Amino acid sequence: MECHIDFHPPANLLEGRVILVTGAGAGIGRAAARSFAEHGATVVLVGRTLAKLEAVYDEIETAGGPQPAIFPLNFEGATLKEYRDLADTLEREFGRLDGLLHNAGLLGELTPFAHYDLELWERVMQVNVTGPAWMTQTLLPLLEASRDASVVLTSSSVGRKGRARWGAYSVSKFATEGFMQVLAEELEPTTSVRVNTLNPGATRTAMRQRAYPDEDPATLRTPLDIMPTYLWLMGPASRGRTGQAFDAQPPRA
Repeated sequence: MECHIDFHPPANLLEGRVILVTGAGAGIGRAAARSFAEHGATVVLVGRTLAKLEAVYDEIETAGGPQPAIFPLNFEGATLKEYRDLADTLEREFGRLDGLLHNAGLLGELTPFAHYDLELWERVMQVNVTGPAWMTQTLLPLLEASRDASVVLTSSSVGRKGRARWGAYSVSKFATEGFMQVLAEELEPTTSVRVNTLNPGATRTAMRQRAYPDEDPATLRTPLDIMPTYLWLMGPASRGRTGQAFDAQPPRA
């Protein structure tokens, strides 16, 4: 089931919640981190570039949001120990995790599969599938400690219908959809953790520009424009909705 949500979030929507955002240093991740904080959440900023995370940290503090936390991590080279260290840190600091947004991603290259580079394929799979899966596993006890936890995995239209030349990125997003369905079905009977995917759609980001270099960015919605669906999924209004595929904006005409 795929659907788009029209949501008008109250200012205190996420008050008291602890939400981790990967890829928080730029683009959609930065907008999500700032938006979650603006609505009351304590945000854990995860990404590979410390300077970018520190800039987002400063933006949140300047705007008067709850003091965020920073944990530099690169899915491409992260070890299981690093994921466990992250979980241990969150356990000590907060004792639970109320939200997990898997936003970090790697595009790879748009080329026919016959010419796809094996090493690049493996990098895309590591960043988009394997890393998020192992991070989620280590964070599950903290998510289960929350009364109302939400896991959101970033999908794509090419993860719901394959498209020529999209190679590893498309396949990784099909895997993301599958992982979401498996995890949601496992967790639903015994926990309050909900797991869903979210397709941002055509959004003004650096990744979109790399994929569509001839497109006019001014014709696209900004990351801030698509935040209502992210807020809905992280807040109490989406309780009971799990195992579903959502869109952050209506399909383009």
